[in-house]
Amino acid sequence: MTAPQITHPGMLPTSVFADPALRIDLVRTLRFLRGDHTFAQLIRFALVGGASNIAYVLLFMTMHGSGPLIANVAGSMVSTVIANELHRHLTFRAGARVGGFTAQWEGGGLALLGLGISTAALAGLDVLAPDLGEAAQAGAVIAIMAVVGGLRFLALRSLVFGNRARR
Repeated sequence: MTAPQITHPGMLPTSVFADPALRIDLVRTLRFLRGDHTFAQLIRFALVGGASNIAYVLLFMTMHGSGPLIANVAGSMVSTVIANELHRHLTFRAGARVGGFTAQWEGGGLALLGLGISTAALAGLDVLAPDLGEAAQAGAVIAIMAVVGGLRFLALRSLVFGNRARR
């Protein structure tokens, strides 16, 4: 059985794998994303971060009956543990070099530091621009979290799972 052919410009193949050129590009892309290049690690870091944020939201919603503060602490702690372990094994492939306790202790410390930085930045924004509209505040939060996430990536890559761990 062969892959469906496009018989006229408006007809799309039923599978992305129908075109051999697309198959080759997909294979190359997956091979690149499995590599240990900084960009590949950054993509995996973002995917792990997204997955841990989903875990946070689900746990927060599940525990919200206990109060938002308890739900926030529980969601933050569990999602951070999940993210640290996934970063150790998937993002930086340091499972054999860095133990679980070290990853949780140092990665958790970086998460707390990031929380402090983002909280201070948002508090500063509230003082410096108290009349900032919702859209601008949301944009500022995204920018702050992107900077904190980038710093966390660099710190995890170089300090926790990087060169020091390879010695």
